[in-house]
Amino acid sequence: MATQLLIYRDVQPITRDKHGELSLKVGKDFGFAKDINSVPLMAAEFPTAASDLPIVFTDADDGVLPVAVLGIDQDANLMVDSEGQWRGEYVPAFLRRYPFVFASSADGKTFTLCVDEAYAGLNGEGRGERFFDADGERTQYLAKVLDFLQDYQAHFQRTRAFCQRLVELELLEAVEAQIGLPEGGKRTLTGFKAVNRQKLKALPDETLKTMLGSDELELLYIHLQSMRNFNRLSRLSRGGARVGSQQKGDPAEESVAGETEDTGDTTAPVH
Repeated sequence: MATQLLIYRDVQPITRDKHGELSLKVGKDFGFAKDINSVPLMAAEFPTAASDLPIVFTDADDGVLPVAVLGIDQDANLMVDSEGQWRGEYVPAFLRRYPFVFASSADGKTFTLCVDEAYAGLNGEGRGERFFDADGERTQYLAKVLDFLQDYQAHFQRTRAFCQRLVELELLEAVEAQIGLPEGGKRTLTGFKAVNRQKLKALPDETLKTMLGSDELELLYIHLQSMRNFNRLSRLSRGGARVGSQQKGDPAEESVAGETEDTGDTTAPVH
């Protein structure tokens, strides 16, 4: 349902030679995401994202990963309206980091900061924030962007480990969702997985205790509760009112989980 580069069109490494005179003016809309129906979600985002988005799991190239479902059609995002405004309360970090992304080396040990050169806000007229200063040094803006993407990558690794444990415990099963259509009738959404409640309850006490202590158990029940938001997508598909309104933020000012830091809570951002 989702891939790491599904909204990126022309990803290029950021270098002084190529981008030394360029600036980035972040737009206020999410038009770049209007043609996708799901995006990867980090485990730390579950508590906030579950306010209005269904959270499910899907097979990825390197295992299973959580995704936030954004629409019922393959190429349509119900959370983005005709003016490019976000219709929900929470915007996944995957979209908030755009137009930046990491490219990894073949061994996965080295990461290079890249930008989507197809993004309309990239310009040579000095509009917005520069990547490099007059001396060719990285600006504070670009340093903050790098921090955010490093945090995102760290959360990605933790999320992947979390999902691997779910696979090892055999908690995930293929499920379907019934969505009401504007013209009447229903559509069955397939291709994703959810936690089996009975298998979760049947885990050994020691395993459940460990998952409780690591907050993984809480995340799983948040995931299960979020499935009710398929009803919200159904209402949106039938022309229902927006549930919120968010403008595109600047990646340099973002945190992965999108909330105020609290180091004792899994919902906390990492900077």
